[in-house]
Amino acid sequence: MNNLPENLASIRARIDAAARAAGRSPDEVTLIGVSKRQPAEAIRTLFAAGQRAFGENYLQEALDKQTALADLPIEWHFIGPIQSNKTRSIAESFDWVHSVDRLKIAQRLSEQRPTDRAPLNVCLQVNIDAEASKSGVDPDTLEALASQVADLPRLALRGLMAIPAPRADYADQLAAFSQLQRLIERLRAKRGLQSLDTLSMGMSGDLEAAIAAGATMVRIGTDLFGARGV
Repeated sequence: MNNLPENLASIRARIDAAARAAGRSPDEVTLIGVSKRQPAEAIRTLFAAGQRAFGENYLQEALDKQTALADLPIEWHFIGPIQSNKTRSIAESFDWVHSVDRLKIAQRLSEQRPTDRAPLNVCLQVNIDAEASKSGVDPDTLEALASQVADLPRLALRGLMAIPAPRADYADQLAAFSQLQRLIERLRAKRGLQSLDTLSMGMSGDLEAAIAAGATMVRIGTDLFGARGV
């Protein structure tokens, strides 16, 4: 755990370099520490080093960590697949949800978001490679879903998220992420969707390409925390 602050500094340096290479300000890119299968104390160490946003995939694990870290003003992001029976706890306990891909889930999150909390920030997950093993809305039906979700109370539709199929080549990575950039630009041209401002894309192995394509949030696990537990 002693290496965590150094890992954080290294990731921030990569983000800074990638943003500047793309003609962007590093301040435009938020680092989400993907903390699934990592202990609460690792999150506490990174928080002390200045990291504020953490992403979790598994609800019960996340809720346990939130209890253990209740003294810290962490910004919690849910980034995993969402089952209908988990929406209430997600709506009550998170600041962001990156993985909305069905209207039913969005409606439940809207209905179950506590009225004393700010609207829940949501991104629509897009399955840009049509992978059967991954969640996400088909690009061809994205516009209809975005319009429906944008009209729901207690939610703030912020943008899009994607997890492209792994690609080793930078040019291939950039081409994949550019698909999501084009999709959000197309949505911004529609009535009621002009304020979309978030592209959640890029992980440890491809954050540079994601930032070059316009990512505003990158989700980093392995290079930040090291190998996950089992």
